[in-house]
Amino acid sequence: MKSLRTISLTLAMLLSSGIASAAPVLRAEITVSAPVVTVGDMFDDAGVLAEQPLFRSPLPGTTGNVDLAAVRSATARIGLTRFDINGLSQVRVSRAASIVDQTLLADLITQDLRHRGILGDGMTADMLFANPPETITVAASETPAKLENLRYLPGNGTFSARFSLAGQPQPLDLNGSIEISIEAPHLAAGLPAGTVLRPDHIVMRPLPIQQADAQGIASLDQLVGMALNRQSRDGMLLRVSDVSTPLSISKNDLVTIYYRKGLMTLTVKGQAITGAAEGAPLQVLNLVSKRVISATAIAPGAVEVSTSPVTLAGL
Repeated sequence: MKSLRTISLTLAMLLSSGIASAAPVLRAEITVSAPVVTVGDMFDDAGVLAEQPLFRSPLPGTTGNVDLAAVRSATARIGLTRFDINGLSQVRVSRAASIVDQTLLADLITQDLRHRGILGDGMTADMLFANPPETITVAASETPAKLENLRYLPGNGTFSARFSLAGQPQPLDLNGSIEISIEAPHLAAGLPAGTVLRPDHIVMRPLPIQQADAQGIASLDQLVGMALNRQSRDGMLLRVSDVSTPLSISKNDLVTIYYRKGLMTLTVKGQAITGAAEGAPLQVLNLVSKRVISATAIAPGAVEVSTSPVTLAGL
């Protein structure tokens, strides 16, 4: 038993000694995101020295080669003198990066306008930068750019904005103008007067908010099921004044004229002189008496009068 324990202890010591003596292995190619390259970046099996810095990383989005002499000089400064060079004479070091472009900057401004309530549902903002920025390469980050301050003047649509960029000491200042648009209903095709609008007759297109305020726009609820007042062209902006309640009875329609009193109902044939929506007044020709009377449209092909039955029948 003593001999077995001695053998086990010896094996454990040998294994422990082997692990402790394993030398870090130099990597041929690395990609870092931090501004400093560490031992753990450059070597496999870096051990307790993994977090020790060696040298500065290249600029974001760039790549450089570090020769073996520079690696040895950097590692010697932190006491790492023994490592496996892995047959290499240099290491290729790349710095990860994020991209900041006009689209990202415009999105940040749009988000701020929505947060303030300046942009509502169905509204969009189109940014026009006075000095459009080039695409900027910054340090790799989940937030490559952040809007620090936005000054917007709704009266003339101008703005000035300041952004901070990941890994950049200096802010980015931009200015320009913003055109805010709102989705507005337009006719998808030309239609004749009297057409009862369906959802497929209408397309939503952006309209500058100033024009929308000046001309007024309608909601879909105010348009669908309503009739066009006049022949209308493809792409026409639809307003409440462009539609009305559909006619239940049109001019020259043959109708049944009803007179009701108590349990008595009298009917006679007539012809509409004017059109009317349901519940609206119209003029009707009594085809028996040949007299024009006033009536109320109650359904397609039906009108009601309150005149006396003698007048109604023409007797």
